[in-house]
Amino acid sequence: MLTPQEQDIIRRWNDFYLKPRPGSIQEQRKRLVDYFEEFNTNQPAVGAYHEGVQLKAGLTADIAVPHGSGPFPVVIYIHGGAWTLGSPATHRKLIKQFAEAGYLTIAPDYRLAPENPFPAGLDDCVFTAHWVAENAHRYNGVASRMAMGGDSAGGNLTAATLSSLASSERAPKFKAAILIYGAFDFAGLVAVAKEAAEPLAKAYLASNYPAGLNDPRVSPIRAIKPGAMPPSFIIAGAADGIVGESRTIAEAMNRAGIENELRILDEMPHAFMQMTELSACREGHRLMFDFLRRHV
Repeated sequence: MLTPQEQDIIRRWNDFYLKPRPGSIQEQRKRLVDYFEEFNTNQPAVGAYHEGVQLKAGLTADIAVPHGSGPFPVVIYIHGGAWTLGSPATHRKLIKQFAEAGYLTIAPDYRLAPENPFPAGLDDCVFTAHWVAENAHRYNGVASRMAMGGDSAGGNLTAATLSSLASSERAPKFKAAILIYGAFDFAGLVAVAKEAAEPLAKAYLASNYPAGLNDPRVSPIRAIKPGAMPPSFIIAGAADGIVGESRTIAEAMNRAGIENELRILDEMPHAFMQMTELSACREGHRLMFDFLRRHV
């Protein structure tokens, strides 16, 4: 049962998340940054935090280094934000929590729509995977022990990136995927929740809408086949409106013979894995890091 404090945290988040105010994309981005200040308090101490490291022209990443001398397993973390919002700064506490758990964590500040529609953000994630494989050693990371994860739109981009890389023998290899309340069937979301999903799809795909909805790099559920993904940890909240997406991709992985662990936490909304005041968030972290320890 949720405590009164937990109920208040979730109520305030739902008021923000489910009742968006009109405004320009710049105003929406600022509101998200301001709201997520609450989620980013009491950040854990890490060995080092490098902000805005240039990976190539137009693409930077934040890099969180664990305490100790390593060598460290590696996590590439793809932030959420509906493909249009967010940055490593909005997810800084979570990024540092990965480093606190012992993972060299690289979080790309990938290009956002609508200014940079698909496939710009995905291309940045794919580039990051190659860059990390070649450069993790600079931060005492071990490129042979890599995972990739992300939340919401970042979960979508994680699945799209890993399934795209799986078809190339020269691509970096990953030991695990972390899929946190992701959207994996964009075409299906538009079909069943057009009012909410179609504006996001149009912003992300621009002139590729609606044909691009069927691209497996946009709806990565369509890319799931044997060997398309590494062992995957999938987590969502039972009170999340897109919790069905997590169940569906787990079912697709089961049919394809891909190892996966699905966790649905009672009463939890979207974004709960950043709300460390919630006991379910702390339990989700425990389960997630246990999965990573067993696979990476």
